[in-house]
Amino acid sequence: MTYAAPVQDMRFVLHNLCNLDEISQLPELEDATPDMIDAILDEAAKYAGQELSPLNRVGDLAGLGFDEGKVTMPEGWAGAYETLVEMGWNSPSASPKHGGMGLPYVVNACIQEMFQGANMAFQLCPMLTQGAIEALEGYASEELQNTYLPKLVTGEWTGTMNLTEPQAGSDLAAIRSKATPDGDHYRIKGQKIYITHGEHDLTANIIHLVLARLPDAPAGVKGISLFLVPKILLDAAGAPGEANDVRCVSIEHKLGIHASPTCSLSFGDNAGAIGYLIGEPNRGLEYMFAMMNSARLNVGLQGIGVAEHALQDAARYAADRKQGGAPGVEGSAPIILHPDIRRMLGIMKSRTEAARILAYRAAASLDFAHRSTDPETRAFHQRRVDLLIPVVKGGSTEMSIQVASLGMQVHGGMGYVEETGVAQHLRDARITTIYEGTTGIQALDLIGRKILRDKGAAVAEIVTDMRASAKALKAASGDAADWAMLSRTVAQGADAVERATAWILASVQKDRSAPLASAANVLELFNTAFGAWAMGDAALAAAKQIAGGENPASAQSKIRLAEFFARQVFPDAQARLSAVLNGAGAVLGLSADDLLQEA
Repeated sequence: MTYAAPVQDMRFVLHNLCNLDEISQLPELEDATPDMIDAILDEAAKYAGQELSPLNRVGDLAGLGFDEGKVTMPEGWAGAYETLVEMGWNSPSASPKHGGMGLPYVVNACIQEMFQGANMAFQLCPMLTQGAIEALEGYASEELQNTYLPKLVTGEWTGTMNLTEPQAGSDLAAIRSKATPDGDHYRIKGQKIYITHGEHDLTANIIHLVLARLPDAPAGVKGISLFLVPKILLDAAGAPGEANDVRCVSIEHKLGIHASPTCSLSFGDNAGAIGYLIGEPNRGLEYMFAMMNSARLNVGLQGIGVAEHALQDAARYAADRKQGGAPGVEGSAPIILHPDIRRMLGIMKSRTEAARILAYRAAASLDFAHRSTDPETRAFHQRRVDLLIPVVKGGSTEMSIQVASLGMQVHGGMGYVEETGVAQHLRDARITTIYEGTTGIQALDLIGRKILRDKGAAVAEIVTDMRASAKALKAASGDAADWAMLSRTVAQGADAVERATAWILASVQKDRSAPLASAANVLELFNTAFGAWAMGDAALAAAKQIAGGENPASAQSKIRLAEFFARQVFPDAQARLSAVLNGAGAVLGLSADDLLQEA
C-alpha cells in the first residue's frame, strides 16, 4: 500500500499537452520555468510518498477521536501538517502578496493529484483552505484580506465552506441560517452539516465561510450572503483570543475517508456567532460558485489520484502474484501475463491517463482565463473551463470508482479482505461522485448552464480542436501506431459530441425535460470522447519523442495505451450516444408507481 507520484507521466502531459511554455510567459508566471517546475514536482513527490502515503492506511484504521465537540486527528497527522506548512505546500497557486508560491494552476493540479493520491483524507483540509483563499482574494475587503489571508495561505489556519443544512442539501434556495447586523459585524445563527474539516486539532484557528440570509433578504438563491466566521475571534493584535459562538455538534461515521472529520456545526447557540460580510449583500451564492470551478477541478483530481494509487497497488500485486500458466513461462506465471488481468489493468491505466490529460488541460485553461492580457484569449479559455469542469469532476470521479473496483478484482479474494487495504480505495473514491455536486448535478450543469446557455458555442470550439487532432493523426507516418484507427476514433468522438449537442439544442424546444433525462449519458459521452482526443494527442507527442530518441520505451507504452483506449474504452461513447438520442423517452416514461411497484 505504497504510493509513488507518477512524476514522469505528469511531466509528459505538462510539457507536451498543456502549452506550458506559453503559460510560463503569462504575467506574474515568468519565474515558473520548466526547470523550476520540474524541481517543484520532485519535491512534492517526496512529500507525497514519504510523509502522506504512510499515513493513509493509519488514518483509515484509526479514524478520529471526538469528545465534547473536540476532534482529535490520528497519530502522525499533526507532524505531517506542520511539514506541509513549513514547506509551503498549503497553497501553491495563491498570490505571493499573501505568502503563496504563485504557481500556475496547471502545476498546482499536479501537486493536488499527488497529495490526493497519497492521502485523500489528509489533503481534503488544504483543498478546502485553497477554496477559502480564492473567495477572499476575489471578493473580501482589503481589511479582511490583510487580517486572514496570510495565515490561511501559509496553512497556520485552515478554511471551510459551509453551504449544506439539514433541510437544504443541494437545494441552496432552502437555506435558513440568519445573519443579523450588529455594529461592524453580524450575528450568525443556524446549523450546517457535512462540513469537511469543520473541527480538528491541527491549527489554532479555523476560518468558516458561511452562507446565510440577512433579515431583509429576498427569498430563494438571490437572498444569500457570504460571511467569514472564525472559530476563534481575534484580539486587538490580530492573534486568536476568545472562542466564537460556534460548536461542533457531531462528526459523521462514513464509508471512507475515515480520517477526514465531516462535521455538523451549530452557529449561535448563545448570542450568535460573530461574522463579517464578504463582498456585497445577497451575492453569496455567486461568490461561492465563482470558486466552484477550482473546487470541482480539485475533486476531479481526487478521483484521478485515488485511481492512480489503486492502479499502482493492482499492478504490483499482479506482477508478484503467481497463479496458472502462461506461454513461455515454466510453472506458475505472474497473473499480469493473463489476458483478462491485462485487460483490467489496461482499462485502469488508460482511463486514468486520459482523465489526467483532460484535468490538466482544464487547469491550463484556468491559467489563460485568469492571466492572459488578450481579452479574446481570456474569454475563449473561460468558455473551455466552464465546459470542461463538470466533465472533469463528474467523469474523473465516476472513473475512479470503476478503477478502484477493478483494482479489487485484480486482487481477487484478497482485494475483498480489509487487511490488504485495497478496499480503502473504493471506499474513499465513493464520496467523490457525491460532494461538491453529485454526478447528476454536474450533468445538469453541463446541459443547462453550459451547452444551452451558449447554444453549443464552447462545444463547437472543442470539436474543432478534436477534428484538428484527427487530421494530424491521419497525417502521421511510421509503424509506431495504427494512425488511421486513432484518427477515426477521434473523428468519431467529435461526431458523437456534435450529434449529442445538436440533439440537446433541438429536443429542448419540444420538451425541456428530455435533455435532463439524457444529461448523465451526455456527460459520460463527452468524458470518453474527450478522453480519446486526449489520448490521440498523447500518441502524437509520444511519436515525436520516439523520433527524437527520447524515452522510446515509455513513449511506445503511451501509444499502446492510446490504441487500447480507442479499442476497449471508446466504444462506450458510441453506446452513450445511442442512449442520448433514443433513451430519454424511456426515462420519462417511468412513473413513480413503476419504480415503487413490488414484484
